[in-house]
Amino acid sequence: MEDIWSTLQSWLIPLLPALGIVAATVVVFSLLSRKPAVQTQGHRFRGQLWGLFVVLASLIGIILTLPLESDTRGQLLTLLGLLLTAIITLSSPTIAANAMAGFMLRSQKSFTPGDFIQVGDHFGRVTEQDLFHTEIQTIDRDLLTLPNLYLSSNPFKVVHASGTIISAEVSLGYDVDNHLVEGLLIQAAAETELADPFVQIVELGDFSVVYRVSGFLENVKQMLSVRSQLRRNMMDCLHNQNIEIASPSIMNQRPLTAPIIPERSFVLAGDSDNNPEARVFDKAEQAQQIIELENHYNELKAELESPDMADDIREKKVRRLKAIKRALKSLEQKSD
Repeated sequence: MEDIWSTLQSWLIPLLPALGIVAATVVVFSLLSRKPAVQTQGHRFRGQLWGLFVVLASLIGIILTLPLESDTRGQLLTLLGLLLTAIITLSSPTIAANAMAGFMLRSQKSFTPGDFIQVGDHFGRVTEQDLFHTEIQTIDRDLLTLPNLYLSSNPFKVVHASGTIISAEVSLGYDVDNHLVEGLLIQAAAETELADPFVQIVELGDFSVVYRVSGFLENVKQMLSVRSQLRRNMMDCLHNQNIEIASPSIMNQRPLTAPIIPERSFVLAGDSDNNPEARVFDKAEQAQQIIELENHYNELKAELESPDMADDIREKKVRRLKAIKRALKSLEQKSD
């Protein structure tokens, strides 16, 4: 029995450093997998980055602490280097390339969760951004995963958080005075509550003129509703003046004495959802609320570090800090 125990000791004692590194790696990964009380922006990205670093450092540490001869240890380190080089080379079109694209997108800070983004035929609000992919929520409420390599190799458009221009086009006949059209379209934009509306003549077609009315929208979260409302107001304003809409085009060769205009209906429509963005972009909205609460949380923590703050003010800020923490936990549970 003593011989067996001595044999085990002779084997285990030299392996203790390597086993300690393995145990430390397991502990670090368990800590990285936990969600912090306050999840800051880019937490998932940093977690993936730290995970890659921990794996690489653990492999090197295990090789350095194994009871091997120096030549054998050098050969293992060389083999590890060749293996990593082969992995990067073979996976460059996918994993490594997406990781490098993720670094580039993070350094540029072109968009953050909650922003509207359009790349190619894909449009939606950003919900997550990590090392390998970016997730957006489309207008159908579906979650779409875009590889970071696709985003870095294609031009994308980000709707500015401070506001955007909302536009709509309509085709009208040459027999309609363009000055009258401009006034009616500006009226439609004003009824849609767009700021600084203006009208452009986009195209002089063979049978119709294409007009574009635009205006500034400050609250970009209501972009889908406002676009629909603008087109509705355009139809109402034009039809109220007996102006026929010729979209996409009408060949003016009909033996008609009057334009075809739909009869005005006074039947009240049923209640409709005037705020579809709250349902369509619910996850993206939660992501943006989390970021805003995180920023407020960090600002309050920085203010509480001041030693000159009065006790009553400090108590109020502490209560506010706890309320923000509860709100963050509630939002994170909903997103899960």
